[in-house]
Amino acid sequence: MKKSRGIITLILTALIMVSLGYVVIWGIGTEKAGAASGIKQGLDLAGGVSITYQVAGEEKPSAEDMSDTIYKLQRRVETYSTEAQVYQEGDDRINIEIPGVSDANTILEDLGRPGALYFIAQTDADGNQNYSYTGEGYTGYSLNKTIDELKADGSIVLEGTDVDTAQGGSANDSLGNSQFVVDLTFTKEGTSKFGEATTKAYANGESIGIYYDQDFISVPTVQAALTDGRAQITGMGDFEAAERLASQIRIGGLKLELEELRSNVVGAQLGQEAIATSLKAAIIGLIVIAVFMVLVYRIPGLSSVFALIIYTILVVLCLNMFEITLTLPGIAGIILSIGMAVDANVIIFARIREELTEGKSVRSAIDTGFRKALSAIVDGNVTTLIAALVLALKGSGTVKGFAYTLALGIVISMFTALVVTMLILKSLYAVGIRDVKFYGTNKERKTVNFLAKRNIFFAGSIVVIVLGFVFMGINGASTGKALNYSLDFVGGTSTNVTFNEDMDLAAIDANVVPVFSSVTKDGAVQVQKVAGTNEVIFKTRELNVDERQELEEALVSNFGVNKELITAETISSTISSEMKQDAVVAVLIATVCMLIYIWFRFKDVRFAASSVTALVHDVLVVLTFYAIARVSVGSTFIACMLTIVGYSINATIVIFDRIRENLGAMLKKDTLDEVVNRSISQTLSRSIFTSLTTFIMVATLYVLGVTSIKEFALPLMVGIVCGTYSSICLAGALWYVFKTKIKKVEK
Repeated sequence: MKKSRGIITLILTALIMVSLGYVVIWGIGTEKAGAASGIKQGLDLAGGVSITYQVAGEEKPSAEDMSDTIYKLQRRVETYSTEAQVYQEGDDRINIEIPGVSDANTILEDLGRPGALYFIAQTDADGNQNYSYTGEGYTGYSLNKTIDELKADGSIVLEGTDVDTAQGGSANDSLGNSQFVVDLTFTKEGTSKFGEATTKAYANGESIGIYYDQDFISVPTVQAALTDGRAQITGMGDFEAAERLASQIRIGGLKLELEELRSNVVGAQLGQEAIATSLKAAIIGLIVIAVFMVLVYRIPGLSSVFALIIYTILVVLCLNMFEITLTLPGIAGIILSIGMAVDANVIIFARIREELTEGKSVRSAIDTGFRKALSAIVDGNVTTLIAALVLALKGSGTVKGFAYTLALGIVISMFTALVVTMLILKSLYAVGIRDVKFYGTNKERKTVNFLAKRNIFFAGSIVVIVLGFVFMGINGASTGKALNYSLDFVGGTSTNVTFNEDMDLAAIDANVVPVFSSVTKDGAVQVQKVAGTNEVIFKTRELNVDERQELEEALVSNFGVNKELITAETISSTISSEMKQDAVVAVLIATVCMLIYIWFRFKDVRFAASSVTALVHDVLVVLTFYAIARVSVGSTFIACMLTIVGYSINATIVIFDRIRENLGAMLKKDTLDEVVNRSISQTLSRSIFTSLTTFIMVATLYVLGVTSIKEFALPLMVGIVCGTYSSICLAGALWYVFKTKIKKVEK
C-alpha cells in the first residue's frame, strides 16, 4: 500500500467512525433513526404490555391442556418479540407479557381473542347446506346449524388443533403473477382428515368454510384433493390480510378457548438503573481493554482499538436495523462477541510477533500473520456461529434473543478483525510506522510440559464435578431443590398492591422490597409498575397462606395500603417445561453440529471429541458453582451456560489449530507430546489475554451492576476462568490421550 493510499484510508476510516458514531448517539432526522436509544428493549429493561386471559367455561382445565396452550401461545407471541413471556396464573388464567410495546389494544387486535377454530364442510352427509351466503363477503356467511349439531353429524372436518402451522406470504400463480396467500400445514391426524374432506369437496365442487370465534374468516373453494398435509389459501388482498388470517388460524389451534380478563402496560423489571449501569460497565470495560491492547501490542493494538470502536457502532446499528429485542441475555451475547472480536485480533497479533521474532520484515510479518491466523479465526467463529444459528432456530424466548445477538456479533467481529483491523494496520505501516519496536517481538519462551501434569488436571476436574453433584444432593435433601431455582423456573406468587401514592422503582426497591424479603427470607423479588396507576406487581417465591397474611399486615402497617387492594395469585414458571426442553434439544443439536464441523475441518474425530468433552466439563464445573454458592438460577442461567459453551469451544479451537499446524511441520526428532506441549505454550499468551479482556468486561458488569446482573456476571466469570483452564490444561491432554489410545477415524 502506497503512503498516499494509506493516508486516504485512515482519513476515510476516521470519517466513517465519526459519522456512524454520530448516528448511534444522536440518530438521523426528527425520528432519530439509528440511535442507540431506539433499540427495542425487553420486558426486563423497558417494560411492555401484560395481558391476562381466562379459560372460558366453568370446568377446570387440565394441567396438560394448560401446558399445551401456554407453549403454543409462547411460540406465537414471539412474532412480536423473541423475549415475550407466557405463564400460568392460578388454575385457569394465562399471562402474556410482550416487551417494547405500550398499546395493549393494538396487541389484542393483532393477536385476536383466542377462540375455537373449525373447518366446516359446505354440505353434510345428506347433502344439506351447513352454511348459507347473503352476498356480503365472509361476514355474509352464517351457520344453518349449531356447532354441536355440526359436530354430531360430522360436518366439522377439522379443528384448530389439527393445524400445525399457518403462515402469511406471497406466491406465484399458474400464470406467474404474484399473489398473497396463507400456507397451512397439518398435523399427522389433520393430514388424514383434510385429505378425506378435500377429496369429497373437490369432487362436488364445494368449499370448506373456516369458522373462528363465531364468525367465518375464510370460505375457500377446494380446487384439488389435498392429501400431503399442506394447503394454500389464495385471494388475499394484501400481505397484512394474509398474515391476519394466518394469525387467526394459529391462535385458533389452541386446546382451550380463552377470554380476555385484563390488560396493562407494565414497567421494566430491572429499571433504568440496570441499563445505565450496564452501559457504564461496557464503556469502562472497553476503555480498559483499549489501554491493555495498546500497551501489550503497540501499533497493532491501536489498530484493534479503532476496529473495536467500529465493531461496537456496527452492533448498535444492526440491533436497530434488524429490530432485535435487547435483554439481559442479549447483553450476554454481545459481551461474548466483544471477547471474540478481541480474540481474533490477539490471534493475528501473536502471529505477527512470531514472524517478526523469526526475522521477517514488518510488511511480510503483517501479511503472513493475517494469513496464518485465518484458519483459527474462521474455525473458532464458525463453530460458535453454528451454535447460535441452531439456538435461534430451535430455541424459544430468551434463548432466541441470546442467539440473535451472538450471531450478529460474531459476523461483525470477523469483519472488523479480518478487514478493518488489516486496513488500518497496513495504512499505519504505509504512512511510515515501520520500525519493529512499534510492533514488538516475542521473548524466548520455554515450552511448558502441560502433559506431564495431565493426571493431576483430570483428577482435579473430576473431584470438582463430583463435588457439585454431592452438593446438589445435599441441597435437594435439605430444601427439596438441587439448585436455587428462581420463580423463572419454578413459579411463585404474584402480589398486586395498589399504594396510596405513585412511587418510582428506586423508592420501591429501597422501601417496599425489603418488606417482601423479610417475609420470604429471599432477596429475589421481581418488581413491575402498572403504567398510569399506583399499582405495583411483586413476583416472589411461592407464598403459603400464613406468609400471604403476614405480608398483607406488613404492607398495611408500613404503607397504609387498603387491604382490599392487595391480591395474590400463584403463577407458573415463565420458563415452561417445553421451553426448557427446546433449550436442551437446541444445545444437543448445536453440540453435534459443532462436533461434525470440527471433525470435518480437522479430519480427525478425536479433535471433535476432545473439544466437546472440554465443553461439557466447563458446563458441569459452572453448575457446581451454582450448587455450592447457591446463586439464583433464573432466566439468565440459560444465557450464562450458552455463553460458556460458545466461549469454551472457541478457545479450544485455537489450540487445536496450532496442534494441526505443528503436526504438519513435525520433524522426525519431535515426539507427539512435545508437539502438543509446544502448541499449548505457543498459544498460551493468546489464551490468557483473550480471557483477561473478556473477564474485564464481565467483571465491570459485576462491580457496577444491579443484583440481577451480578447474579448473571458472577457465574459467567467462573465460566471464563474455567474455559481458559480447560482449553490449556485439558483439551490438548484429552486429544493426546485419544490419539495414543484410540485408532484414527477419518472424515
